[in-house]
Amino acid sequence: MLKFNEQKQVDDIQGALNLRPHVEQIVDKICEKGYDNIFYLGIGGTYASALQAETYIKGHSNLPVYVQHAAEYYTTGNRRLTKDSLVILSSVTGTTEEVVKAVNEIKKVGATLVGFIDTKDTSLAESCDYVIIYPAPGTEQIKFFMVADRLMNNNGDFPDYEEYYAELEGHLAKGLVEAEKQADTFGQAFAEKHRHDAMHYFIGAGNQWGGVYSYAMCYWEEQSWLRSKSIHAAEFLHGTLEIVDETTPVTLFLGEDEQRPLAERVKKLLPRICGNYTFIDSKDYSIEGISEKNRGRVLSHLLMHCVTQRIDAHVEKLNCHPLDIRRYYRQFEY
Repeated sequence: MLKFNEQKQVDDIQGALNLRPHVEQIVDKICEKGYDNIFYLGIGGTYASALQAETYIKGHSNLPVYVQHAAEYYTTGNRRLTKDSLVILSSVTGTTEEVVKAVNEIKKVGATLVGFIDTKDTSLAESCDYVIIYPAPGTEQIKFFMVADRLMNNNGDFPDYEEYYAELEGHLAKGLVEAEKQADTFGQAFAEKHRHDAMHYFIGAGNQWGGVYSYAMCYWEEQSWLRSKSIHAAEFLHGTLEIVDETTPVTLFLGEDEQRPLAERVKKLLPRICGNYTFIDSKDYSIEGISEKNRGRVLSHLLMHCVTQRIDAHVEKLNCHPLDIRRYYRQFEY
């Protein structure tokens, strides 16, 4: 398989799960001190992961949680964000310009900052009150959700917390690599069909929505230089459907959380108006050892990532375009 290192991927996922005692220690200390609300801070891909975490918490808890776009914060501010707020962020480089600016302003307010920063001795690593360094691609959602889970557990919203993590720690890493193997043939066929699309529409809801948002912008547009648009399944029915015809490339991601019915409504409609649609359903990928009741938490959008990684690997080879090349991003000042 292209760009597939099974042992490394298992080790990366297992290593992220092994962060749990450290995460619990940090979250428990924050809970003991007290906080008034929770903000997930991000931009681009980290903003997308923040959307997933927010949707997740809203579906399982009454904790006050918000997504804060970094650039909007340092220009507009947010008076809900106070000295008693908990702010959670992630950065691969530790130098993302907009996040650095936002964090500098947040520090003036005095909120508590928890950062998953992949690069030590960087601006963001030095600015956060609590820092966890773990540079492993594809584990950001696990980290964000791990904080969310501990917060909900401490709030009395997650009675099966220990059982859930026993399942993840025992089965998730191996299950995801098996799902990626299963998805490879599909990924190649999808890449061959769509690698020259003039425009491609990606649709999702619930915890799939943040992944769809990121996939269209950070992967197809930024990395593969393919034009695309992400649209929430609920919003698709209020505008975007009118520009779909029998030739329009449309891909719908179906997850397994509370908002699945929104995606299923689009699934029911698409065959009536489009002849070029694809459904990617996380239910098609079984993970031995993960119980049915727990599949909708973090698993369904991690499975989506398994599928999209296969698509991207084949698009990269077929289009002879390395995914780490950028025309403009971080190439000069702007």
